[in-house]
Amino acid sequence: MRVLLIGSNGYLGRFVADRLLADPAVQLTALGRGDDADVRFDLATGSPGALTRFLDAVHPGVVINCAGATRGGARELTRHNTVAVATVCEALRRSGCGARLVQIGCSSEYGPSQPGSSTAEDAVPRPGGPYGVSKLAATELVLGSGLDAVVLRVFSPVGPGTPAGSPLGRLAEAMRRAMQSGDGELRLGGLGAQRDFVDVRDVARAVHAASLSAAQGVINIGSGRAVRLRDAAAVLARVAGYGGALTELDGPPGAHGAHAAPAAHASHVGHASHAAHAAHLRTTIGHPRAESDHPAPPVAYPDGCGSWQQADVRTARDRLGWRPRINLEESLADIWMEAACRI
Repeated sequence: MRVLLIGSNGYLGRFVADRLLADPAVQLTALGRGDDADVRFDLATGSPGALTRFLDAVHPGVVINCAGATRGGARELTRHNTVAVATVCEALRRSGCGARLVQIGCSSEYGPSQPGSSTAEDAVPRPGGPYGVSKLAATELVLGSGLDAVVLRVFSPVGPGTPAGSPLGRLAEAMRRAMQSGDGELRLGGLGAQRDFVDVRDVARAVHAASLSAAQGVINIGSGRAVRLRDAAAVLARVAGYGGALTELDGPPGAHGAHAAPAAHASHVGHASHAAHAAHLRTTIGHPRAESDHPAPPVAYPDGCGSWQQADVRTARDRLGWRPRINLEESLADIWMEAACRI
């Protein structure tokens, strides 16, 4: 089976490429903007005609689109997430290759959910920001294209390679700095949101399964379990061996002021002394340090999804034969391993 992978150098695309390359039945061609792509092509500016000619020459059986932008203004997000997908759909319609399309969507298309609920594929999308709007528009283009196509709505991907600018990436970096400097207290803000974390390697497995299946429409890819960011922070402290205090600046509802929670281990971090711990040196995420005029970036998710998201993943189980295998602790351990290499 010849597969054309678009966006192979992105966070998800790299793991999808690894998964496909491990399948001896797959002949993989990577298309993208980077020098490491087999064929250089910019979906945001390239014409459908040019892409059609390439499809007719390569004749893939499956096209997987992992490309897109997660940051930027509405115009940039529309260009990379919506216009680019319109180019793919139009090229596939014109081409004689008859390829199946696997489009990577995201949970931001749904927008905020009712706390305690699981979001199924038939939920009415109400994206809360330009990113979710641009991805939802792409999904609608795919679903209305008449192509053999499936959209995987991926919830919050984590694991090795997690971008440093993501909430968990920033959290790991803050913990690394605290351990390196011997800070005995890590002050955390913006940890109230609950998200459905799914390991990026499990996402790659889902993409592989979708490329082999006949499933169409929208399919959620998540763990099926919402986890509060403050709980993820506690797990990260345990796997990192951080023995200082985790002080939550915006505690649970009903709490007054800062909410202090002990880290997973009672021992001090690295070479931090009892004096350093008693001094309560503070590393702040989402709030300015008392000693600095420069606040650290917030941890909170800027995805327009409010305080809660949890996927209903029954469709992925029933139609793809897919279930998540990697638990959050293993994903966080891999995030920490990469952060610790910078100590």
